[in-house]
Amino acid sequence: MNADLKVYKQLQLFSDINKDDYKLDFYRDVDNVTPIRDYNVVELFAGAGGMSLGFEQAGLKNIGNFEIDKDACETLKLNRPDWNVVQGDLNLIAEEGIRNYLQTDCNVDIVSGGIPCQAFSYAGKGKGIADTRGTLFHPMSIIINELRPKIFILENVKGLTTHDNGKTLETMIEVFEDINYKVQWNVLNAWDYNTAQKRERMFMIGINKDLLEYEKMPYKYPSKQIYKPVLKDVLKNVPPSQGRKYSEKKYNVMKLVPPGGCWVDLPEEIAKEYMKKSYYLGGGKRGMARRMSWDEPSLTLTTSPDMKQTERCHPSEIRPFNVREYARIQSFPDDWMFSGSMSSQYKQIGNAVPVNLAKYIALSVIDYLNEYEVK
Repeated sequence: MNADLKVYKQLQLFSDINKDDYKLDFYRDVDNVTPIRDYNVVELFAGAGGMSLGFEQAGLKNIGNFEIDKDACETLKLNRPDWNVVQGDLNLIAEEGIRNYLQTDCNVDIVSGGIPCQAFSYAGKGKGIADTRGTLFHPMSIIINELRPKIFILENVKGLTTHDNGKTLETMIEVFEDINYKVQWNVLNAWDYNTAQKRERMFMIGINKDLLEYEKMPYKYPSKQIYKPVLKDVLKNVPPSQGRKYSEKKYNVMKLVPPGGCWVDLPEEIAKEYMKKSYYLGGGKRGMARRMSWDEPSLTLTTSPDMKQTERCHPSEIRPFNVREYARIQSFPDDWMFSGSMSSQYKQIGNAVPVNLAKYIALSVIDYLNEYEVK
């Protein structure tokens, strides 16, 4: 096939891609799944280890964690001294070849990564991986193409599915189709997976088309759990820890908000003063001056518990959630320690994939790989 015809066929393929055609709502019960052999996983953008720890709990074998943030790397090393933790720029690592950083030459079964929520500018269809240069998706796609895992897992915010009218996600799908991966995606809520937090995240699953059975064996997402924890279930006997405090002015505002309430519960003049121009924007947003209640899950944790637009005030005390409460809400165990300053610890926890959600994703992938192994 000449080069011009190849490019034409690529353009024809890419122009037919619609992201919604790749959204699949298939689920399976994975509560009793265990790996029938060691499945090796490489974690990109590992952060404080929410995904890696959940994968470990599911029974996967961690052979590499790659992260640029120094404090997050120290967190990983502190909790798992035997893990291969590499601090560095993933663009450079991808350029040099990630195999140079792995301490084993074994096959990689899974590559996983929660790409940071950076802006992803759409460049245009038809150029495949070249379209994604300058984004953190680019090195991940290069590494997947190098390692050729059986499965990859890509996690991101729900907003990625509609970014740039869907063109961003379509570009990502194009790239993976071009390197011979069958892709599907769905949005999962952590509250459905034993986590006391409403946190919606997009999970893209890619199956290597070199697996002969991939067409006969569709991947299925983990079934939603019946148990739906709320804050009173997870914030019992929390170990003491450091945490942010409100200024006197803000304290005097927040003490007027009842559990489960927000700015709409404030006296009008106080609400106007606190919210400034936001008061006149209208709409149904309830993030400002937001106080949680014991009988609900937390709203999505952010990198700081006292940002004005996304308040996360304690249900019965007039203060933000502290570090260990943040960790509990993200389903980190109490013995998982965090390195760095208080601000860094909040950021690491707020950016993490909830451990329990990661565990269920891992179990569903293990279930798929088990089926493939016995075929």
